[in-house]
Amino acid sequence: MSEQRPPTIDPVAAARWHAMVSDESPWLHEEVARRMQDRLQWMVNAPTAWCDWDPLRGGMQGHALVSERFAQAACQIHETSSPQGEALARERLARRWWSPARWIANAPRFGQPEAASVQMLWSNMALHMTADPQALVTQWHRALAVDGYLMFSCLGPDTLRELRALYAELDWPAPGHALTDMHDWGDMLVHAGFAEPIMDMERITLTFATPQRLLQELRGLGRNLHPQRFAALRGRNWRARLEQALAQRLADAGADGQLALTFEIIYGHAFKPAPRVRLEGSSAVSLQDMRAMLHAGRSATR
Repeated sequence: MSEQRPPTIDPVAAARWHAMVSDESPWLHEEVARRMQDRLQWMVNAPTAWCDWDPLRGGMQGHALVSERFAQAACQIHETSSPQGEALARERLARRWWSPARWIANAPRFGQPEAASVQMLWSNMALHMTADPQALVTQWHRALAVDGYLMFSCLGPDTLRELRALYAELDWPAPGHALTDMHDWGDMLVHAGFAEPIMDMERITLTFATPQRLLQELRGLGRNLHPQRFAALRGRNWRARLEQALAQRLADAGADGQLALTFEIIYGHAFKPAPRVRLEGSSAVSLQDMRAMLHAGRSATR
C-alpha cells in the first residue's frame, strides 16, 4: 500500500464499498449536505458551471438544494460508483417529459468533467471512504477552472468514539479504519495545488432506540475498511454479545436512555489559484496552465 494513503484502509474493501449502489442516501449525508450548502451563502461569485461528484451516496436531496441555489448554472453529474450507479443517477435526475425544466438548456450533463470546466466542485461525505484520497483530490483540482472552488465534507477522527472505546474494552479489532484529521486534509489540499483551504468541524450526536436500529444505520453509512478487521464471519452469539454491550454501555441518561453515537463532521473549502511556474533552465507547462496564466496576465493589465 502506498505511503501516501491512509495507513488503515484496505483498498480492495474500499473499492467494493464504493461500487455498491445505494437505493437511498443516508439520513446523515442529507443532513450534512443541507448544512454544507448553507455555507454557500458566503460565496461571492456564483459558478456558471458546477459538478456534483458522486451524488447517489452524497445526497440527492442535497443535490436538489444546490441545484436550486445555482439554478442558472450548468450542472455536471459525475457518478463514479459503477455503470449501474451512473444509470441510476441518470434515471433519478432526468427531466420528466411533462416538466418545464426539461426544455431548459442547462439540464444536467453526465460523465467526468473536462479539465478546467467547472467553477465549483461539490463532494459530500465521500473522502473518508477513499483508499487514495490524494488521487481523488488531484482529479478535483483538474476539473476546476482557475479561481474555482471546492466544497467537500467527510467524517473526522472523533467519529464513533463510543464504539471504538467499546471494542477496545472487549479486546476486539477496531470497528473501523482510522479517520484523517482536518488539518491533514488541509495540508493535502495545499499539496494538490489548492490555495486558502478553510477547514472546520462540528460534532453531531445521533441517538437510537435499540442496538438493532443503531447497527442498521451504521451499515448504511459504511463498512469496516481496516486491513486487520476480523477476517471471518461473525456468529449469532457474537452478535448477541455486541447488542448487549451496546445497550449497556452506550445508553445516554441525557437522551432518556437511548444509545448515543458521536459523528465528527469535517467541512473543507479551497480555491484553485492561477498556476505558477518555477523559472529553471528548462520548464514544462501544460497548455491548460499556459492559457490560465495568459488570461490572468491580460486581466491584470486592464
